[in-house]
Amino acid sequence: MKFVRVPAREGAVWVRRAFQVFFRQPLGFASLFATCAFVFFILLRVPFIGEGVLLIAAPLGPLLFMIASRRSAAGESPLPAAFLELASADRARKIGLLKLGLAYLVAALLAIILIAAVEGDTLAAFMESAADPQVAPDKAATQLADPRLQAGFLLRIGLGALLSIPFWHAPALVFWGAQGWAKSLFFSTVAIWRNKGAFAVYGLVWLGLGLVFAMLLGLVLGLTGPLPATYIATPLILLFTTVLYASLWFTFAGCFAEEEVPALPPASA
Repeated sequence: MKFVRVPAREGAVWVRRAFQVFFRQPLGFASLFATCAFVFFILLRVPFIGEGVLLIAAPLGPLLFMIASRRSAAGESPLPAAFLELASADRARKIGLLKLGLAYLVAALLAIILIAAVEGDTLAAFMESAADPQVAPDKAATQLADPRLQAGFLLRIGLGALLSIPFWHAPALVFWGAQGWAKSLFFSTVAIWRNKGAFAVYGLVWLGLGLVFAMLLGLVLGLTGPLPATYIATPLILLFTTVLYASLWFTFAGCFAEEEVPALPPASA
């Protein structure tokens, strides 16, 4: 698979194309998001193993959206074909995705252990105080100012960003590029570094859109009150999140030569 260097402005193009494919198949993408959210909800409620299985399966969610965006860009229906195309992968690719999921599980657990060691029980104490109306506001403010809690918050952001870089393209590199899990993590990191300008623009565009959404929601909240604003905010947040996931395919196709991506046999709809 061949690296592609793109100009920084291409990051904005990735976002624009994501909106285009979403509005071409809005119900399909909404159904895909709802299905993934339902699986997430169910796994979180399975005792002992649910959270571990969820972390192992985490790379499959972005991959399903990549498949859906690729199909929608080609004028095809994203559902149920995205699931069928994923299921049609050969044994080697399925094992590669499983190993990638196990690597994600290990990395996430290490991050959780490190964050817990830094912040201790400060987050739990703050959440308990914030949920108790009888706790004085100054006590909650003091807990919020605890350096351990702030360090844990910054560590969450930093480790989350570091973890996302190697795993950004990795599922697609395993699935379409037939690469091993370790090789896919390496090439994902290199691709993002080589196109860091485009990814910076990509991130800034999403940040700007997020600020616009936040201002709109604030305006609606001020005009209508909390309850009506909730009915408007929920679909907007779902739209924003779904299009964000829909853009992942375009970041991958922009960083790797598409003609070098071996196609799988077409899945029957």
